[in-house]
Amino acid sequence: MLIQTVRTRFVIGAVMLLSIASGIGYGQMAASHTSTVALPPTKLMDSSSMLTTGKVVARVNGAGLTDRDLLREMFVLFPYAKQHNGGFPKGMESDIRHGAMKMIVFQELCYQEALRRKMTVTPARIAKVRSEIRADLKDPRAYQAFLDDQASGTEAGLRKRIERMLLIQDLIQIEVTQKSVLTPVQLRAYYKQNLEKFRLPAMVSFQSISVVPPPNSNSEVQADARKHAESLLKQAKAADSYEKFGLLAEKISDDDFRVNMGYRKPFDISKLPPSIADTLRSMKPGEVSGIVAIDGGYTILRLIELDSPTTRKFADVSSELQKNLGRQKQEELRAALNERLRAKSKVEEL
Repeated sequence: MLIQTVRTRFVIGAVMLLSIASGIGYGQMAASHTSTVALPPTKLMDSSSMLTTGKVVARVNGAGLTDRDLLREMFVLFPYAKQHNGGFPKGMESDIRHGAMKMIVFQELCYQEALRRKMTVTPARIAKVRSEIRADLKDPRAYQAFLDDQASGTEAGLRKRIERMLLIQDLIQIEVTQKSVLTPVQLRAYYKQNLEKFRLPAMVSFQSISVVPPPNSNSEVQADARKHAESLLKQAKAADSYEKFGLLAEKISDDDFRVNMGYRKPFDISKLPPSIADTLRSMKPGEVSGIVAIDGGYTILRLIELDSPTTRKFADVSSELQKNLGRQKQEELRAALNERLRAKSKVEEL
């Protein structure tokens, strides 16, 4: 459990940009570029429905990715596996495995591309990440178990894994993250072209006192309900404040809103029943309506506030737009990068 916790912290700190750009969690220290490193399985792996042996499950330009690499990524995609005794739901395991396979292949493609570009990572960056791991794992036994699980049991293996991970992160930063930032001009152009998305409907808030006869009532019961509503109308008209109307609603109203002083929180007026909406549109704040028939019952309304339709200002939505459009752009760029790297590589899923 401790190994899993520290591993997660390590990845979050070191590959945050990578995980954002990919759209899928890069939770593992990625698979070895060299041929398979036979890492002993963790307890979680031992108990999973997928046994690992270090067998190569994919090759990217000859570099082997193992079933251990695959399983680590599966645990990232489905972190609740530990709640299933280390296994995956039968109906989901195939999809999880497929997604994890695509992810470890993409990571390897990115790593090889970084090497091709002769990108480097300074020793200081590697040392910083290593120090963070060591600080989390103060117990020497826990630290060694982490090395055994993630880095073939050696400090050199750990440094290699950290370097690999940071190279992937740097490539994603260049090809995806940096290119996904939209300029103010682009954001404003999108805003102007999509004004309908930023229009807010007319919102209304009000209180109500309702008389609700039993379902499928006959005409006589309906008439009695109408008379009862008429008898309450004079009291409702005299309740000239939110508090007075609300206390009256708590005492005499039949609807569920009586427990909240008859208050209805702001709501899109166009989605209210026409008889209610039309009545509220004709009223002034603080005014009490007459009797309004609704769904076999009768209600008395007190308008609190009715806002006109508005359009959100660009200044109020620009940050939200940058985030949402940037995320969409990241997904497009990541997919394009994956396709571009695959096109010039030999990928074998075994």
